[in-house]
Amino acid sequence: MEKEAVMMPTFTVYGVAIIGSVYGGSIPMTLIKNGMPVYKARMLAMFLIALVPLTVLTTQYFGNVSHFGKWAAILAVGTICIGAAAHQAWSANLFTTVSDMFPKKTVGSVTGIGAMAGGLGGVVVQQLAGGLTDAYKETPQTAYLVMFIICALSYLIAWAVMKALVPRHQPVTDL
Repeated sequence: MEKEAVMMPTFTVYGVAIIGSVYGGSIPMTLIKNGMPVYKARMLAMFLIALVPLTVLTTQYFGNVSHFGKWAAILAVGTICIGAAAHQAWSANLFTTVSDMFPKKTVGSVTGIGAMAGGLGGVVVQQLAGGLTDAYKETPQTAYLVMFIICALSYLIAWAVMKALVPRHQPVTDL
């Protein structure tokens, strides 16, 4: 594949992701301006954003060129754009959740702990992807499907964990 053939889809995905980052942060602000409490607005926005990556599962069907023809690649890139925008919207809200819940002097430390956990999670996901690729050498599309399912569901799982750990918002003030 030529370098030029990859440049435009990559540029498009990252460009749309930027829009998701900016717009995603405005969703809870709109809810807050309409009278919703901060924690409830943030969690509702994050839940709605967590649903969006489920659309990435449809990319598995766009590979069938006989059904979609020349539109297959465009539909796949478009769907991945939606997933990337949702990821950035989620990230924008996740980082802001820390400042909603913890005193200013601890925000950097709590964010650092979260970043470390994210880095370790990235290692685990890479190992899993490699293991699936090795396990499904004959049918690599199965490995991709499993990874796409994991990625699509990870936001809903993370949201559920957040709700389980913090069912009601009570800011930490004594540290």
